[in-house]
Amino acid sequence: MKRTTLRKTSGLAAVALSLSMGLAACSSEEEPADTASEDTTSEETPAEEPSEDAGEMDPAAQVFGPACSAVPQDGEGSLTGMVDDPVATAASNNPLLSTLVTAVQAADLVETLNTAPALTVFAPYNDAFAAIPEADLNALLEDKEALTNVLGHHVLGEQVAPENLSGEFETFVGTTLTVNGEGEAATIGDEEAAILCGNIPTANATVYVIDTVLMP
Repeated sequence: MKRTTLRKTSGLAAVALSLSMGLAACSSEEEPADTASEDTTSEETPAEEPSEDAGEMDPAAQVFGPACSAVPQDGEGSLTGMVDDPVATAASNNPLLSTLVTAVQAADLVETLNTAPALTVFAPYNDAFAAIPEADLNALLEDKEALTNVLGHHVLGEQVAPENLSGEFETFVGTTLTVNGEGEAATIGDEEAAILCGNIPTANATVYVIDTVLMP
């Protein structure tokens, strides 16, 4: 009796086995599709985040002013190049600031500016120095103490963002510098210097290129 039962049920068992194998095969074929979908989703999410961060860190997206287009587009003097260097070194690579760099070197302020932890520099461009009578400019460049006071009057011992510019600030040499307005509309000092290109980042400073030399 036992042998007969086994023979009769063997066909049913075979059918059941083949069905179960077929279901298992279908299941195993579908699972990789789900896994691939999950893998694709997990790979896409990180790819979007760096692109957003990169945009936020782009120096060209942070600056403002009519003369920003005159800053070199590539190389060490470009906005991207300046961000990696301390402020005196960064300025030395920017052709708009060559006279200022000459003055900084004459006053022996390169190391002082480069090693300061955080600064805001209102940097007169070349034409601002050219507006000073040549004899007066040469005399200033030869008077280290007077030159240090003039240059130091352009430097704040903190980094100030465009939206926080308005107010009175103590300068690097202890004088007071008044800024009226914010952002591109700001005017600097009693001379009411205008910002030509502002919010330029360097390794240790925020630079605002201005159109006038400020006097303490």
